[in-house]
Amino acid sequence: MKNKHFTERLINWHINNNTREMPWKGIKDAYKVWLSEIILQQTRVEQGLPYYEKFVKKYPDIFSLANAKDADVMKLWEGLGYYSRCRNLLHTARSIAKNSDGKFPQQYNDLLQLKGIGAYTASAIASFCYDLPYAVVDGNVFRVLSRITGIDTPADSTEGKKIFTALANTYLDKKDPGRYNQAIMDFGATVCKPVAPYCSNCTMQKFCIAYKTGRVNTLPVKEKIIHKKIRWFNYIIFSAGGKKLIQQRLTKDIWQSLYEFYLLETESNMHWSKKSVITMLETQLSIKENKINTILIVEAVSQQLTHQLIKGWFIEVHLDTIPSCFDNNTFHWLDKKQIKKLAFPKFINQYLTNY
Repeated sequence: MKNKHFTERLINWHINNNTREMPWKGIKDAYKVWLSEIILQQTRVEQGLPYYEKFVKKYPDIFSLANAKDADVMKLWEGLGYYSRCRNLLHTARSIAKNSDGKFPQQYNDLLQLKGIGAYTASAIASFCYDLPYAVVDGNVFRVLSRITGIDTPADSTEGKKIFTALANTYLDKKDPGRYNQAIMDFGATVCKPVAPYCSNCTMQKFCIAYKTGRVNTLPVKEKIIHKKIRWFNYIIFSAGGKKLIQQRLTKDIWQSLYEFYLLETESNMHWSKKSVITMLETQLSIKENKINTILIVEAVSQQLTHQLIKGWFIEVHLDTIPSCFDNNTFHWLDKKQIKKLAFPKFINQYLTNY
């Protein structure tokens, strides 16, 4: 299929048939475009939209975000996952507010220098806000181009990324790159979908190699196979004097910077009982049985992350007094009101909803 024909048909579909509405479409405000793109990284639009609306309402410009407290922003991000995005969001907002008077760079290579902004996000900002000729290349674009051309080079391979990036820039409407980029992303999301695409009414049907050769459901090809592992998180929820024990996750692992209860990670399911909990408390933390009021054991609902399945238990342990083993800066004893202000992983929020 000739480049011109594909681009013309895509733009025609976009003008006459694209009904996908999102609040950031068509705007030139780099702050809002950037915010939407960061939120939508690794996130479905349906999930990300409410977060975008909350962020724009609370932080309407980059200065308000830059001046916000880390804890407040993380709390607003809570439940969205991939929390490194939120940390990068704050870093970049503060950098632009301090060093560029709140104005985003207007050149593609300068945008790439900002933390958390890769080629895709830089292309989106450059094309949507500044009409620069850079094609966005994401999963939707890989899929559309692979099916249209019939190219079966793995889209996630180094060679595949080069091939499809070159194709995307070849098809790009240089006169209106923002409109073209929005069109191909929406086309991939609503017509040329991963599963059950609307091939029967597709404007590209006559030219689509995948459709003509019966390979719609096998393209694009992916090279990497994700091997998922199971992790067992056993949260011991210590209570004393109306307060609960809280700590912050500071290591470079999932949920970095979020808060949690005392964690005991094990290689397998512990199948906890009151007796085994008491034994663990005595042997690991020197908490004697006579210091314990009650123990409540609740099996947690599992949470599927991209590469990990989190399973485990919530074990409530009510103590007479705060034990000396927790008398350091790592742990915090907080009341219900204080806890509600902190950001927790979704896995823990299933417990907190009943707290």
